[in-house]
Amino acid sequence: MKQAFQPFLFTTLSLAAALAAGGARADAVTDWNVKSNELIVEAKLGTPPAMRVIAIVQSAALEAVEAARQRQASPEAALAAAHRITLSRLLPAQQAAAEAAAQAALGAVADGAAKSAGIAAGEAAASRVLAARADDGAASAESYRPHAAPGAYVPTAAPAVPQWPQRRPWLMASAAQFRPGPPPALTSEQWARDFNEVKVLGGKASTRRSAEQTEAARFWEYSLPPIYHGLLRSVALQPGRDLARNARLFAAASQAMDDALISVFDAKYHHHFWRPATAIRNGDIDGHDATQREPNWAPLIEAPMHPEYPSGRAILAGALAAVVEGEAGGAPLPTLATTSPSAKGAERRWRRLDDLLNEITDARVHAGIHFRSASDTGVAMGKRIGALAVERVLQPAH
Repeated sequence: MKQAFQPFLFTTLSLAAALAAGGARADAVTDWNVKSNELIVEAKLGTPPAMRVIAIVQSAALEAVEAARQRQASPEAALAAAHRITLSRLLPAQQAAAEAAAQAALGAVADGAAKSAGIAAGEAAASRVLAARADDGAASAESYRPHAAPGAYVPTAAPAVPQWPQRRPWLMASAAQFRPGPPPALTSEQWARDFNEVKVLGGKASTRRSAEQTEAARFWEYSLPPIYHGLLRSVALQPGRDLARNARLFAAASQAMDDALISVFDAKYHHHFWRPATAIRNGDIDGHDATQREPNWAPLIEAPMHPEYPSGRAILAGALAAVVEGEAGGAPLPTLATTSPSAKGAERRWRRLDDLLNEITDARVHAGIHFRSASDTGVAMGKRIGALAVERVLQPAH
């Protein structure tokens, strides 16, 4: 998934100042979440590896907070130690920054037995999570075979993470657990509707797409964890929350979104469906009289290097929405807000999860990247994965 590289500006000193405010505050988890996302962006990872990293980091943070509680240790010290180890191990080029942030945070914790016990708890938690995920398949050899007749040229850019379906999930029984049925048949009315919608509204030269639709499409071009974790922090920073509750929120959402990408790449490489740019330039050979070829059609936003169906943005959004809904437990949601580097740092806000999901699914059509069926399918898959995270991670351990 295409990404922009604009780090969130959150310095070591600002982290230390936030943590130094004292007490076991919910902000300690959210402040470390901001710092972790900053370092992930600086590492210039692609979206799937970045989602894996943040899932490991947030899972270690949850284990650290829970271990500190059991030992009557400092949770702030546990969090600093867990983040120092996970970020240094997973992002070696950012090790110095991770070490400096941890030392600054630890400097704000009073010396004593609680601090020492917290450090030990955090280090042990990080080591457990790292060991558990070391052989999850992310480093598997890539063996994608380009689809081509012998001797025929095809574009030679490497596709994104074709080994991702071989990864071991956090929550799902297998990568294929929620694999959907095929995309609409090329002879169907649904296919013609999808084709013509994106052809009219998603083209770079479209005169039918509104300014607002273009802004939303540009906003959701960005796909790294910060754009989603900004939404989570809208929940985490509400009054009356504590460290453990926020640690569960971030861990549940991060595991769900990492599993969502395992699931979506399994489906993408199984169905191997063409992108709108390919389909529209070949509209005369799909066997449907209602689809017409446009030989020079191009999308508003450059298409990612992987198959179209289902939508990665949509499955991530569905997974996050299910976790946020589970966290709310029927209570009114706060206003959700986040920013996007691909929209020059602009902020967008939503009062309802359905509005957020509708915007994301529309945005991918208006960007010329996806057919609507791919986004609808992705949201449904993501919600099912998010439901697993609500059940297994979000609920407090007893």
